[in-house]
Amino acid sequence: MEHVDCIVAGAGVIGLACARALAMSGLQTVVLEAQARIGSGVSSRSSEVIHAGLYYPTGSLKAQLCVQGRDLMYGYLGQRAVPHRKLGKLIVATGDSQLAPLAELRRRGQANGVEHLDWLEAEQAIALEPRLRCRAAIHSPDTGIVDSHALMLALSGDLESHGGSIALRSPMRSAKRHDGLWQVSTGADEPYEICCDVLVNATGLSAQRVASSIEGLPPARIPPLRMARGCYFSLVGRAPFERLIYPMPTEAGLGVHLTLDLGGMARFGPDVEWIDELDFSVDPARARQFYPSIRTYWPQLPDGALAPGYAGIRPKISGPGEPARDFVIDGPEQHGLPGLIQLFGFESPGLTSSLAVGQWVARLVRNA
Repeated sequence: MEHVDCIVAGAGVIGLACARALAMSGLQTVVLEAQARIGSGVSSRSSEVIHAGLYYPTGSLKAQLCVQGRDLMYGYLGQRAVPHRKLGKLIVATGDSQLAPLAELRRRGQANGVEHLDWLEAEQAIALEPRLRCRAAIHSPDTGIVDSHALMLALSGDLESHGGSIALRSPMRSAKRHDGLWQVSTGADEPYEICCDVLVNATGLSAQRVASSIEGLPPARIPPLRMARGCYFSLVGRAPFERLIYPMPTEAGLGVHLTLDLGGMARFGPDVEWIDELDFSVDPARARQFYPSIRTYWPQLPDGALAPGYAGIRPKISGPGEPARDFVIDGPEQHGLPGLIQLFGFESPGLTSSLAVGQWVARLVRNA
């Protein structure tokens, strides 16, 4: 039976970043990916935003990894010539009742170590973005956008240049401990087994299902999966803003915000719809809910200007009405199984955090 040092299940941006870090630390690493190409799940259906790190509770993994990951990401993107732009972002209060929460958001960002969070009065914000309507705004110049597919290709290239490999169409079927190693069953039509010292579950929307196939894992260490679909609509015509525009966060997300792609086209989203089955369809009728949300900060949005774009599904581990949960990175200290690392709840800011997550996982392995 083939033996490698590490197996990483999942070839999204988190799995690839973990595998890259492990391979670069000298460990023979194989990535198992169920689909026919890398990054075809959560990672391919995001806003492609590099976040600054101000939204998350101080001291949380999300806050730490986002701030660290942002700095690592910009350095990496420049080094590897991955297409990106540091556009900056305005987070806007559109009414007096949002001024205090906006100020609190700025304080939280500063406590998280986010620099360059300037408070702008309405006239200052409108001077930057003349079509904007707001009462005040936070300017985050370190927010940017990235070609997420080019990023994942770069990560996979680094993995392979350090002796790692990716097995496509190779879902992880099950795993069990045998003679001090993980014996992993994989493969689609013709299953086969491979042994490893370290097993990393970074399968995103499939993380709970994969975890339940690991023999001996306490069920209490598998958080529930709560799927939240978010639809995006593209703007027909020229983008009205040069920066990203975000309203105040909502209960389950960051609100229907405006982002730009690297071609300068604008899109709005995501909204939040709790679902029970995987479904990436976009109902054109949902645009009716987008117009009033967008017009709170861009009143001139014309009727009929939104076209259905795409949908993503966030792998949340908290449901409607529940407090948002932090990223979960479970190692042997948490679940008691040697050589196993589980990652749950990696929604936003997962892309921004990915390189820092890779370093975190590699450190766990080194210290095991």
